[in-house]
Amino acid sequence: MGGQPSSPNQRRPRSRAVTIRHGRISIFAGPAVLSLALGLWGITREHSMWRDEAATWQSAHRSLAEIGHMVGQVDVVHGLYYAVMHGVFALFGDSLVTLRLPSVLATATACGLTALAGARLSERWVGVGAGLALAVIPAVQELAQEGRPYALVLAFVVLATRLLVGALERPNSCVWWVGYAAAVLIAAWFNWFSLLALVAHGATIVYIRPARARYVGWALAASGAVAGALPVILASRAQAGQVDWIKPLGWSTVLGVLITVTIAALCARLSQARVSESMREGVPYARVNLAAVALPLCAVPQIGLALISLVKPLYITRYVLFAYVGLALLIGALLAAIAARLRTHVHVLLPAALALALLALLPIELRVRTEQSRVDDVLTAAAMVDHLRDAADGVLYIPAARRDTALVSPHAFTGLRDLALAQGPVESGTLKGIEAGPRDIERAMLRARRIVLVTDPGPSQADSVRDRTKQRVLDEHFVRRSDSIERGRRVSVYERREPERPTSRATHLAGGYP
Repeated sequence: MGGQPSSPNQRRPRSRAVTIRHGRISIFAGPAVLSLALGLWGITREHSMWRDEAATWQSAHRSLAEIGHMVGQVDVVHGLYYAVMHGVFALFGDSLVTLRLPSVLATATACGLTALAGARLSERWVGVGAGLALAVIPAVQELAQEGRPYALVLAFVVLATRLLVGALERPNSCVWWVGYAAAVLIAAWFNWFSLLALVAHGATIVYIRPARARYVGWALAASGAVAGALPVILASRAQAGQVDWIKPLGWSTVLGVLITVTIAALCARLSQARVSESMREGVPYARVNLAAVALPLCAVPQIGLALISLVKPLYITRYVLFAYVGLALLIGALLAAIAARLRTHVHVLLPAALALALLALLPIELRVRTEQSRVDDVLTAAAMVDHLRDAADGVLYIPAARRDTALVSPHAFTGLRDLALAQGPVESGTLKGIEAGPRDIERAMLRARRIVLVTDPGPSQADSVRDRTKQRVLDEHFVRRSDSIERGRRVSVYERREPERPTSRATHLAGGYP
């Protein structure tokens, strides 16, 4: 009868499910809350915005059709992210907080999911330690406060890793493989370098040697994800010139990769992460080892991108930020092993280790929340122009990419004519617009009385014919009246030289002056 109370046997599964759910929430919550707090701390970064975030800002303010037009020519690898940020700005308005908040939330989610993955691979406190470790890693803290897609890539790679573990440990794992393929695909659409995590997962599969069905499941899921990402990969090849600025692999980068991978290997060795095997109804689960998941995830993306960079320079730490998930998992295992060796409960050791880590990293944590932590600040440059624009009638940018200063803060350039611009960024589907030919630029400059120049500090960046023309005309026909360098940008005011008046022959013979 429906009114009769349930028997104890009927109530037990529901009670157990509630307990498991509450346990997962508690594991997720601690690292997520810590990451959220660190992300919100100083989120405006002293009211600064650097050049990469400026690209996000101007792109997200375009319509979806305009974004689609743009990514056909530039930044196709960030097309999905720009569309997401367009929606964020439409819903919540544009500000430095809304620019960076999606990254803060994504990082918090990644830390919570890392904790769940660690708990699944080992036990509760290993997971909590791993999530907390990921939250305090300096590179993770830095990119959590950046209006770029790398924190979202991190979150989806961690989700894919958690789904991989679930698919390997469950006899009926079709839904898990579908979810895994979707997570890998979304990460790749945010940045297809995340497919290096797929290679790391392949190394895990080879190591644990699961049953044939799981081999097939992973192969199908991986193939589907790669096929779905192929349009972005192929389109980005035509835009490869965008990464020409990346320097060849240096010894400092190689040393950093070696140190990170060595620390991960030592953590795996010292923690002695064990292989676990479970049984359900006589069917063995796949043998899943925390080190077998974490060590490839840390090593393969970093080493793989470093090897690729020997042929084509591409190594930038943020491209493989997700590799720190593997390191964090192994740090969590090591902390649990240390607690067991010291016969101290992990819930006592973890807060102490966390406080020590935050204190030791405090100088770095303070720096990444200042404007000096990035290469430049677009907003400060715009404010400098705003103070000068009444005394000038034209503006130039060397290189043309510094036009982002005006695109982020157009009000600061009111009344200044862009002397080199032929077609605007939105109309041309570019980030910096299309400039006129050298002769047209020269004629426009010679009609101006005073010109504001926005450029980089240091040696001249006049690498193109157009930029060399700008610099030549300034040197020959103008004199610099003011010069300011702040936060990685240089703003100068040039005034047209007065033409020399001819000296009369009589005055010349008399030795006098006119």
